[in-house]
Amino acid sequence: MNKKPFVNKNSIVRQIWGKSDTILFIFAGASAEFALNKAVDWLYFTGKLPADPIGRLFSTVSYARQIVFSDKETAEHAIDMMTTIHASVETKRSAKIPDWAYRDVLFMLIGYSIRSFEVLERKLTLSEKEEVFNVFYKVGSGMNIQGLPKTFPEWETMRQEHLKQNLEYSSFTFDLYKQYRKHLGPLRYKILLQTQKMLAPQKVSELLKFNKIVFIKPFLGIYKLCRPLKLDWIFKALLLPPKYKMQIKSLDITNTAMAY
Repeated sequence: MNKKPFVNKNSIVRQIWGKSDTILFIFAGASAEFALNKAVDWLYFTGKLPADPIGRLFSTVSYARQIVFSDKETAEHAIDMMTTIHASVETKRSAKIPDWAYRDVLFMLIGYSIRSFEVLERKLTLSEKEEVFNVFYKVGSGMNIQGLPKTFPEWETMRQEHLKQNLEYSSFTFDLYKQYRKHLGPLRYKILLQTQKMLAPQKVSELLKFNKIVFIKPFLGIYKLCRPLKLDWIFKALLLPPKYKMQIKSLDITNTAMAY
């Protein structure tokens, strides 16, 4: 008996989340906005993000991909697990994570999924963007996140409001960027900053004082040409330290591996 997939097999969301380079771009972009979010102290409360920002990336990816590439029942179980983990943190801190903070994370996944694919592949159609929104709306609804926009145009409006209201440069921002540099090393850290410049919304760029010089754009064109020749691994190796080589490789999902 065939199980119903949580995300349609032909969905653009599976294309986006089935490629390692797109996923790495999504989290490069999100890492800038995470550092500015007024609720980033919640991630510092557990200590996991500053202690191992790259490990945190892969653990977050595993949950997201379990949802995108699983059957409906398995995906809903993963969503329930995320809700339980957050509830446990709230209990330990004797406080509640604000609904706007949950929405912010969901909005980042929508926004950077779209932007990363467009930088690396092509422009998405409106219907494809709506598809990305609908998938993550289902995730947010499954987590009982309150106040979610119901349509993609509503999301676009609310996204801009959240960017204006919920971001600030703080001591957490300063420290988190120190951790990025520490765990990546000087060269990879510079590549991270360059990638963030290409993906960051205007408000994020302003708060982080990004200039408009993006020297890796020409290399991005070369990278795209190298993909058919299977030489793209060289560029991916520049993004993260060697010990993460196998994790990066595992992020690529072929069509035959998409079981549901």
